[in-house]
Amino acid sequence: MKQQYLKNGDSLKVDKNLCTGCSICTNVCPHNVFKIENKKAEIINKESCMECGACKMNCPFNAISVTTGVGCAYAIINGIINKSSPTCGCSDGKKTSSCCG
Repeated sequence: MKQQYLKNGDSLKVDKNLCTGCSICTNVCPHNVFKIENKKAEIINKESCMECGACKMNCPFNAISVTTGVGCAYAIINGIINKSSPTCGCSDGKKTSSCCG
């Protein structure tokens, strides 16, 4: 079964005016969210984005925006740091995070 982190999330965006198609985002994204098409980054798999921020942090042209520190990536990292089960705040039935859609 394929994991999906954001269902119709809207945090991840590419500014086509700033993107040069350098393909760094395609290289650093752990879930193949991007592809280069017509010399620009295209978001092709948005629901697999875990909001880790690798694309934004590595884009030399600041063409990518994503809100990090929310969603499942944050929950997993926070769980590792605190040696606890990852929680994004939605397993209790209250949808306080976008990760469980």
